[in-house]
Amino acid sequence: MTTSIEKNTKNQPYNRQEWQQGYQSQPNEYNYWIDEIEGIIPDELQGTLFRNGPGLLEVQGTPLKHPFDGDGMICAISFLPGRKVHFRNRFVQTKGYVEEQASGKMIYRGVFGTQKPGGWLNNVFDVKVKNIANTNVIYWGKKLLALWEAAEPYRLDPKTLETIGLDYLEGTLNPGDSISAHPWIDPFCELDNGQPCLVNFSIKPGLSSEITIYEFAPNGELLRRHSHIIPGFSFIHDFAITPHYCLFLQNPVTFNPLPYFLGLKGAGECVKFHPNKPSHLIIIPRIPPYDGMKILETKAGFVFHHANAFEEENNIYLDSICYDSLPQVQPDGDYKEVDFENLDPGQLWRFKVDLKDHKIERQMIETRCCEFPSVNPEKVGRNYRYLFTGTAHNSQGNAPLQGILKLDLVTGEKHLHSFAPSGYVSEPIFVPKPQATREDEGWVLVMVYDGSKHRSDIVILDGENLEKSPIATLHLKHHIPYGLHGNWTNEVFI
Repeated sequence: MTTSIEKNTKNQPYNRQEWQQGYQSQPNEYNYWIDEIEGIIPDELQGTLFRNGPGLLEVQGTPLKHPFDGDGMICAISFLPGRKVHFRNRFVQTKGYVEEQASGKMIYRGVFGTQKPGGWLNNVFDVKVKNIANTNVIYWGKKLLALWEAAEPYRLDPKTLETIGLDYLEGTLNPGDSISAHPWIDPFCELDNGQPCLVNFSIKPGLSSEITIYEFAPNGELLRRHSHIIPGFSFIHDFAITPHYCLFLQNPVTFNPLPYFLGLKGAGECVKFHPNKPSHLIIIPRIPPYDGMKILETKAGFVFHHANAFEEENNIYLDSICYDSLPQVQPDGDYKEVDFENLDPGQLWRFKVDLKDHKIERQMIETRCCEFPSVNPEKVGRNYRYLFTGTAHNSQGNAPLQGILKLDLVTGEKHLHSFAPSGYVSEPIFVPKPQATREDEGWVLVMVYDGSKHRSDIVILDGENLEKSPIATLHLKHHIPYGLHGNWTNEVFI
């Protein structure tokens, strides 16, 4: 269903029971050619869309308290010459996943709130962490890597999705180290003669936190690594880059580990958000000798994801999805019973940082509920015009993501493609057309859960004409639970 921007209506545009079905586990692993297609797949669209997210929402019959605790499942959608498309999904065979499947019981507590059955006595002092590899997946340096920010990556075979094992990035990481699930690809790295490089980070939180930044060449070789100490505990999920800086928003949170150690709460339930305290914007140079780190205060609420950042004269601009509050994970709560209307929506804000006067101005760009922002990959870290993001159908209030919103940051023009009332969207991925000359000249790929049919679609939208009917809709034979992040590569694997 395609609509233009419209006013809020009294009736909710979604069905709660249908939305809840999107959180049903998908225990099956599939391998087939997609043969139910509406529309025409563009001949030029060739490559592979990889996506990651929790595939199991319970472990051996024990429901998870938070979907982020679910075991990672990779989907690969391969677009081949002749408009052929192949689908494959497989679970990441992490050590914890294999152990629990073999034992027939839950062995590990979840980081975000899931406790093992048996009460606190069966959880006290159990701080073993299961690497669930469920947040992102990226093809870089001829490796397909499943990422989870609290542990090492898992390497997979890009053709079969078979798990190869833990990957330490050519010796960059040691056993027990972690690396973020939110890398960025700088399309034109100044230190590498304009070649692309992958930029990522890790955090070791504590009373003070250590941020380590890594930059990798296209062949996977480590180019640069540098570490910095910042004051206070850090819960940082994402960051942003410009040609000369890495930007981190340190959320105003504290962590009391005692209930976690005593088996009373999950680690996520021990994080407390302080809405009246400022956030800290941490600006770390990417250019050697890496000195001159700046830490500035601003009001930002809670931030999971950043859309983009860029430099202009003596200013840095950072665009982020901000929440006025962070709901606490409740031990007796059910995430499928969330009261959307009483939660603050994510909204898009721009932070203008004056590097000379060390001042930050902020401006709300979009009031509409939105998440999972995406830009043309050639505009990462650069001044850009178009942003694509998941959004609610209605223009006001909080609700499930049911549409893709295109924002023109120059004119303020907005375009919405809504899948309401039965469609629920994942993160959009923008794929530029070959030899494109315009920033929005490309395709927006999005996985949509259809609650009326309890199955998922891969939808191809026109980046220049988002409101129009989909270029093509590829119907899967089953559903895929709501996922997190993914990436596109021009390489085809089959």
